[in-house]
This record gives sequence, C-alpha cells and structure tokens, in this order.
Amino acid sequence: MGFRNPLPKAAHLEARTQMFKSVRSLATVTEALFMAKTSKTSPHLQRVVAELRDVSREAGAKVWRDVADRLERSRKNWSEVNLSRLSRYATKGDQIVVPGVVLATGVITTPITVAAFRASGAARKKIEAAGGKAVTLLELAVQNPKGSGVRIMG
Repeated sequence: MGFRNPLPKAAHLEARTQMFKSVRSLATVTEALFMAKTSKTSPHLQRVVAELRDVSREAGAKVWRDVADRLERSRKNWSEVNLSRLSRYATKGDQIVVPGVVLATGVITTPITVAAFRASGAARKKIEAAGGKAVTLLELAVQNPKGSGVRIMG
C-alpha cells in the first residue's frame, strides 16, 4: 500500500507551484556557490595577486597561480611560518615561498631564499645573518618565472 497525499489534487499542485516559486526567487545553485566570495580590499594585496597570476599565465607556471589562490583566502587561513620550521625542512640554497607571513621564532643557520607576502623585521635579519635572502613574492616571481625549484611551505 503506497503513500496517499491528504491534499486534494488541485491544492497539492498549487502548493507545489508555490514552493517552486519561492525557491526560484533565490539564487541559482551556481550563483549561491560564488555569492559569499568577497574581494580583498588591500590595494597592495590585489596588485600582488594580479601580478602573480600574470606571471603564471605568461610562463605557464602553476606554482604562482597556486600562491595567488592561497593569498586570496581569508587572512585567518594564511600560512604563518616560523624560522624553526624553515630550518627544519629547508636545505642549503632552497627557494621557499610562504603565501602568508614569516615570523622570527626559532634559529636558522641555512642560507636560503625566502619569499613571503610579509616577513617580520626580526625574521628578515635572522635570514640575512644566516647568509640567505628575504625577498617579496613578486621579486622571486620575476627572478624565477617558471617556478622551478620553488617549494611552497605553510
């Protein structure tokens, strides 16, 4: 024995139509997926993301597009990498990209190139004292547009 609808046929169709109309007034599924995304308000960050995407497109390097995508996330999801993690996983001469912030906790003795959106002043001093270089993301993207040998950390 099947389910029997308690509403008369006309009332059932009217209720279904009404429900459909109220659902139609909302955004479509694809619009709803992209509705909550807001753009970044920092002009500097917008420029960095746009330039990284340009370098990625021109050189065919997916690494720079990935870094740009990570920078477009909300700030609370950005990477915060301490020097202790850099010294633990990096070897001499590595090029490390941090799509976020480099902080000065820890000691680094390996000469490496670190590119980040932002690095604390103390972190920059420690990296340079170890014989490495602290550069911006755009500087490294211009030096190495193909992204060969670049490791993303964080």
